[in-house]
Amino acid sequence: MNILRVALDLPLPRLFDYLAPDSDESDIGRRVNVPFGTGSRTGVIIELVASSEYPDTKLKTVGEILRDMPALPKEWLALCEFCARYYQTPLGEVTSFALPPMLRRGKLPRMKPLPPPSAAAVGPTLPRLLAAQQHAVEAIVGTEGFQAMLLHGVTGSGKTEVYLRAIDAVLARGGQALMLVPEIALTPQLEGRVAQRFPGVHIVCANSGMADAARARGFLDAQAGRAAIVLGTRLAVFMPMPRLQLIIVDEEHDSSFKQQEGLRYSARDVAVWRAHQLNIPIVLGSATPSLETFQHAATGRYRLLDLPERAVAEAMPVVRIVDTRREKLQEGLSAALITGLQLRLARGEQSLVFLNRRGYAPVLACPPCGWVSRCQRCAANLVLHLADGRLRCHHCGFETRVPRACPDCGNVDLLPFGRGTQRLEAMLVERFPEARVLRIDRDSASTPKKWQALLATIHAGGADILVGTQMLAKGHDFPLLTLVGAVGADAALFAADFRAPERLFAQLMQVGGRSGRADLPGEVLIQTEYPDHPLYQALVQHDYVRFAQSQLDERRIAGFPPFSFQAMLRAEARTMEQSLAFLATAREAAAALADGVTLYDPVPMRLQRLMTLERGQLLVESLSRPALQAFLAAWMDKLHAQKMPGGLRWHLDVDPLEF
Repeated sequence: MNILRVALDLPLPRLFDYLAPDSDESDIGRRVNVPFGTGSRTGVIIELVASSEYPDTKLKTVGEILRDMPALPKEWLALCEFCARYYQTPLGEVTSFALPPMLRRGKLPRMKPLPPPSAAAVGPTLPRLLAAQQHAVEAIVGTEGFQAMLLHGVTGSGKTEVYLRAIDAVLARGGQALMLVPEIALTPQLEGRVAQRFPGVHIVCANSGMADAARARGFLDAQAGRAAIVLGTRLAVFMPMPRLQLIIVDEEHDSSFKQQEGLRYSARDVAVWRAHQLNIPIVLGSATPSLETFQHAATGRYRLLDLPERAVAEAMPVVRIVDTRREKLQEGLSAALITGLQLRLARGEQSLVFLNRRGYAPVLACPPCGWVSRCQRCAANLVLHLADGRLRCHHCGFETRVPRACPDCGNVDLLPFGRGTQRLEAMLVERFPEARVLRIDRDSASTPKKWQALLATIHAGGADILVGTQMLAKGHDFPLLTLVGAVGADAALFAADFRAPERLFAQLMQVGGRSGRADLPGEVLIQTEYPDHPLYQALVQHDYVRFAQSQLDERRIAGFPPFSFQAMLRAEARTMEQSLAFLATAREAAAALADGVTLYDPVPMRLQRLMTLERGQLLVESLSRPALQAFLAAWMDKLHAQKMPGGLRWHLDVDPLEF
């Protein structure tokens, strides 16, 4: 009798064998309902085998093989197997994650008929390409087989137009194209632009904010080849596409491409593997590439395509450093920035004040007794949100009302310390009563509908001064925006995370690039107490290459990625002693396996308490990726075989971005 080997969504690194009398090779890749324990589960058939290590009398019979949709293709299963192997995650958890929720529950959506193609549909008039854009398009279109390409273009250089021309060539050959973006907020905007360029072409979006049925329909349309273009966030990398001929990863440097829970994968890296697997080109685009990608391009592993000029605006915005060491700021704003705002108001232009900290103030405090608004569940402060009178933790979501008096001493004069976007908004409304001030952050744009309404207001000229976080740092073209002021950026210069300078440079260059993207010249003012810092000087010169090379030199000396490869074992328990004890035991278990691998000591995480659990971490590092992978596979076998203390949870993060 045939035996099916099934991947189930369980934290166990194994497959499960079931008897299946009515099955054959065509069932590999199908979903299947199987009995498990006292209930049943839906899994994916990975193999059909003739025998099992268990006797037939010990095996259960499958409940039902779901043949209501085509079997998942071998390439899709291979992609999941790669992720399971590389990220040391059970295959059942990977296949479950990669399927839309409705399909993983064993259900199918009601499919909608596709509208008939319109022969009369005509796309917009195409803009004229610059020489560098034309060269990039020809390089991408002319590539046969696998080739990873870094499209390094300054902000406003027309990278999206290059993508669209390359996609057009793919569609003309009857192929499919996959385009990944970092944020859900960017998907509708990009979808509108792509739909306008390709009228009559079936385009599918994929992101976690979509309804279950819509995600499942998109998945099935992509698998059947009905969808010619798939746009989406990181989860779209798992969309099955039988005629996939091109993958594009826009803003490839963005940390949003790395999943921070469950299957901790990098969609960018998985996309590169998938392109290699299918022997097709992949384009990684950014004005500020990740140092890993930039190093690959510098060493010739990736092909570099450069866009050194803006496509519409005549010049890059002028970047000025405002020295705030000897200046008394007005609610955090320098005289130069206030003057710049006044000038734009007089000219009818838009300004953006960038502060990457939402809420009214980072903390509420009582100066007489020293009480501060701390989270009860995390090692973090509660952020003051004055607009709705709440104190909120931005890590675990806990919130409470703002107290009328100090809980410790009864003092009623509680003071906010520091500033967030709400406080900055209030100050600007008071300072410029004639201006229309619009705040853009996770609170004001809490739903896709609100986000689209805010964008529509900006594009319609309904706002004079924008106050925004990193939500406005990428992918947006506001023709009237000519001034960007960055405040509160210095803290990242001295953060413990070695990636902090890279993130800060990318953030400031991206947000500064929002200014002067049309006919009006742009200006960027960066307030700092460290005006001579090399990072700021590189920003003034728009010199990403100099900054990247200096960072790579520092990392080479320190032995940090991309010159080494890392994995982080994390544990959380009711006490820090339990977490660190488990990590110490795990380190001892790894000692005999650590050939070519460095094991560091267990330490508390930077945010050591989250959701009432105490968290520790253990860093593993190697100069060889294969050596690290071999070690991790053997180490995980040992850890999975151990009996874990009650209440303790652990996970492994390969290529971690957060420390």
